Amino acid sequence: MKILNWFLILAGILALFCVRMLEDQIFYDPFLSYFHEANKNLTFPDFDWGRLIAGHFFRFILNLIFSCVIIHFLFKNKTWTLQGAVLITLVFFITFPIYLYCIADRFETGYLFSFYMRRFVIQPLILLLIIPLFYYRQKIVQKPD
Repeated sequence: MKILNWFLILAGILALFCVRMLEDQIFYDPFLSYFHEANKNLTFPDFDWGRLIAGHFFRFILNLIFSCVIIHFLFKNKTWTLQGAVLITLVFFITFPIYLYCIADRFETGYLFSFYMRRFVIQPLILLLIIPLFYYRQKIVQKPD
């Protein structure tokens, strides 16, 4: 059974990599090339607000599902999986409006600030904090008093 758990964890990680590798084919995001060039003097791209927001929500849902698979099969605790999902969702719903404001402001709030807000929106960075947090929590729970 442990082999199946590790296989599913690996599958979740691979799925997150696939989301990243295929981002230009799966999602509508005209800012991919804008930020990829790392040149703040590039022309601000034209875009469709509705498609952009829908694309980011779709990407968020995929990242959330694959992140929850990783958390669940790593810790085998449904409550922690739910808590991880809530934390990931909370971070998304805090950073997404900030990123949308940056877009509306044409990144006048700062190129790097906008770049990093975008990272929190499109990448499951919070997973890198949740896994050590839950690992520490697991060690505390297992510790005999």
